[in-house]
Amino acid sequence: MELRVAYLAMHRQTEACLATRDCTADQFVLLNLLARGDAVTQQELVRRASSDPNTVRAMLVLLEKRGLVARVGHPTDGRARSVSLTCKGRRLHKKLLADTELLRKRLRSLFRSEEWEALIEFLSRISRALSAGSTHGVLKAKGEPG
Repeated sequence: MELRVAYLAMHRQTEACLATRDCTADQFVLLNLLARGDAVTQQELVRRASSDPNTVRAMLVLLEKRGLVARVGHPTDGRARSVSLTCKGRRLHKKLLADTELLRKRLRSLFRSEEWEALIEFLSRISRALSAGSTHGVLKAKGEPG
């Protein structure tokens, strides 16, 4: 329950930071992922965002209507769509980073450096355990037969 409470608190705070720019925390996640590099397929974006394909598609449609992302047919896979940030999307992303900087600093200040690194590792471990390859998302205790 503590993990859920922490997530919801961070989500609400992020939403508040982004409200003046007409962007949701979930849309910000997509913009962040797209700002990291070149175009990616929608399917890859779904995987990176750890989200539902229909949810990501709906958000991309909204972001595309606002001129923030471009979706085009994939050059080698006729069924896939490539997604990238537009110049307008990059400009907005920079503003959103600035808008959330204080929150990110506040979160980071709660931990010593080694604690922050451990937290990231623990969260990654949870994510990996509950993702692909896990037995229907069921965690096993250490030493418990698989």
